[in-house]
Amino acid sequence: MIHVVHHPDYVTPAPARSTYRWNKNGLIRDLLLERGEAVTWHRAEQTPTAWLEAVHDEDYVAEVLEARVPREKERRIGFPVTAAVASRAAIVPHGTWLAACLALEHGFAANTAGGSHHALANTGAGFCVFNDLAVAAARLIDERRVARVLIVDCDVHQGDGTAALLAGRPEIATYSIHAEKNFPVRKARSTVDVPLADGIDDAAYLATLEVTLVPLLDEFRPALILYQAGVDPFAGDRLGRLSLTLDGLMRRERLVAGLAIARGVPIASTVGGGYGEDALAIAERHVAAIMTLGETFAAAADAGSRIAALGAG
Repeated sequence: MIHVVHHPDYVTPAPARSTYRWNKNGLIRDLLLERGEAVTWHRAEQTPTAWLEAVHDEDYVAEVLEARVPREKERRIGFPVTAAVASRAAIVPHGTWLAACLALEHGFAANTAGGSHHALANTGAGFCVFNDLAVAAARLIDERRVARVLIVDCDVHQGDGTAALLAGRPEIATYSIHAEKNFPVRKARSTVDVPLADGIDDAAYLATLEVTLVPLLDEFRPALILYQAGVDPFAGDRLGRLSLTLDGLMRRERLVAGLAIARGVPIASTVGGGYGEDALAIAERHVAAIMTLGETFAAAADAGSRIAALGAG
């Protein structure tokens, strides 16, 4: 059983002058609904304003919630912040937090939106309004649900907003593996940054991911991983510069899940980036990531149950 967080407002009509695929989240939902009893659904709620203000500037939070974001900030975000967009932005961080709470209980859970890793303290950027990863991580620590959170960002773009918003918080670590020459031009400093050359393939990517992530896991010893499972490292992605295959993406999810399982660390995933003309194909890649992560955790739980039963016998 895979625990998935969603909200109807994740599916928002596209605002004018936007190239973002606003129907992606609805397609992700529909594809997961086809999985039937394999998925248990949970509903996100409005994120309390205080949670948002714990990482974002108070004035910027008000601008978004009141749908009066200045034009220069909307240009950085990439689309106008309408009332519908503002409503969506205010719900997604709660969805990531809820997925994290479910992961702590069940081992793995996924949010069908989120991964908005470019949003900064006083502005959004790169199709990101509020930084759900930073909001959720800060809230989990403030609530003392966990002592340490690791954000693992495998989007093709660096998680600059997440790194900047969480800098100086020793109980939260940030890891970003990304195309070196891709957006943003000015990179922030994560706890660990892994810049990659253009065109890197499955084998080199997975080897680099493992050799750089394992030491951080073992040194930092997180109690939870928030996983930005962006699918834009795919070779056919419109905004990516890497060359992973579909099989490579699935092997990435199994690798990240396996490293976490071996250390007893739960994972909550977000969808992250994925760009192109075929929104259904992008949604299928996101769903493959969620299902691969969930099935890997489920298989490990089943194996553990069998071993325990053998020991009891």
